[in-house]
Amino acid sequence: MPRRIRTTVFLALALAPIAPLGGQTPAAPAEQGAQLQAAFEHLRQGNAVATIRECKAVLAANPRSAPAHMLLGQAYLAQGTIAVIAESKAELQQALDLDPDLLWARFYLARVYIDQGLYEKAKAQLERGLQQRPDVPHFLCLLGEVRRKLGDPAAALELSRKTLQIDPTMTPAHYYMALAYLDLKQEDAAIRELEGSIRSQYVSPEMYAELADLYRKRRRFAEAEDLCRKAIALDKTRPEAYLTLARLYNAQHASDKALQIVRQALPDGKEIPASEYYQKLQADLLVEQGAAYQAKGTAVQAIEAYTRALDLDPDRGAVHRQLAELYLKRGDSARAIEHATAAEKLGTPIEPALRAEIFK
Repeated sequence: MPRRIRTTVFLALALAPIAPLGGQTPAAPAEQGAQLQAAFEHLRQGNAVATIRECKAVLAANPRSAPAHMLLGQAYLAQGTIAVIAESKAELQQALDLDPDLLWARFYLARVYIDQGLYEKAKAQLERGLQQRPDVPHFLCLLGEVRRKLGDPAAALELSRKTLQIDPTMTPAHYYMALAYLDLKQEDAAIRELEGSIRSQYVSPEMYAELADLYRKRRRFAEAEDLCRKAIALDKTRPEAYLTLARLYNAQHASDKALQIVRQALPDGKEIPASEYYQKLQADLLVEQGAAYQAKGTAVQAIEAYTRALDLDPDRGAVHRQLAELYLKRGDSARAIEHATAAEKLGTPIEPALRAEIFK
């Protein structure tokens, strides 16, 4: 199964129209112009494979066709797989090298940078695009999310509000506002934005999954499960909804259901992209697997799952705390002390009674 591009890029795919060709580059020869128009129509209809075929035909005849490089980069991005992200970036950069005025090539390149966690580079591309053409809502909306990623949720809210003033139908702006509100610890406001966004015809799996997680925290379990199922129905490859479901089942002491969901999210042999985002998600899923095994009393499997989670993300104090308790029960005092010490160094307190048992 192809490895999928992370959440931010998938959501951003709902943001932008397919880049228009007119007025962005000098006129191409008639035959190439027809092929470019065909590529444009294929991409607009969601046929990335046909778009790639047409663009490569144009580039074989004219390697300096900036719009062909741009559309080819968009088509790679639309495939949604990690395997072609480098190709997408290279084509979009080539398009801009040939024609710096290609506005939408700059937008899509910014989205690639977001996927790679290069937020300063994404910010630079979006700000340059807004200098070229001020108040384009797609640029404002995505810039708001980049500012949030860079630690400024207040600026993100301001940019999202400006986006909605220009285009009230820009559903992703509500989603990004919700994320900013969450960063500001304003859960009620985040829920309102998400509840509004899922009523749109442009709802994405991420919107369902984020709202489901908030419902889970408020013990609105039935509603949360329904939203997770809707997210999975839209895209079975996305791990976020599976994670929320596993947490939901563990919260209800339904360990077997939690384990089943984790197996669906992480089947044997599934490749996980080597990115910080996906490693954190995999670690989160392994923590839920460990919690389910621990609740069932199967310590060996719980220790294995928790240990794999720490291999991916060693700075999880709560996981060290659970391992300390598990090793204590198995009579391995050395490892219990090791993990309890690590937990406390990471700021996770150990209950006084348990701590006394470990360090006696």
